[in-house]
Amino acid sequence: MDNIVGNNIKLLREKLGLTQEAVALYLDVTRQQFIRYEKGETTISSDKLTKLSDLFTVDEYDFYDEKLSTNQTNLAFAFRANNLSATDLQTIAEFKKIAKNYLKMKSFMHE
Repeated sequence: MDNIVGNNIKLLREKLGLTQEAVALYLDVTRQQFIRYEKGETTISSDKLTKLSDLFTVDEYDFYDEKLSTNQTNLAFAFRANNLSATDLQTIAEFKKIAKNYLKMKSFMHE
């Protein structure tokens, strides 16, 4: 399972154009530790997976999808920028979390 999660983390990180270093700083881990997550060598904690789900604008269960397609994920709020700090990523993730929850509520109201 760690391999699936790691592959999906890498897929989404690359789709958003974020570096391993930037995401590692955001998660408050070393780059080496983050690489271990991406390679599936280490299980990522649920709190860090939650932080990534906010940053990547996906649900946590999406990380466990063996055939995750970034076309299906909501990357509407994705943008690329260089030299983002961990604080910048935290602010972006907080905004994306609000937007993600809004979209969920909106979809429930239309069902």
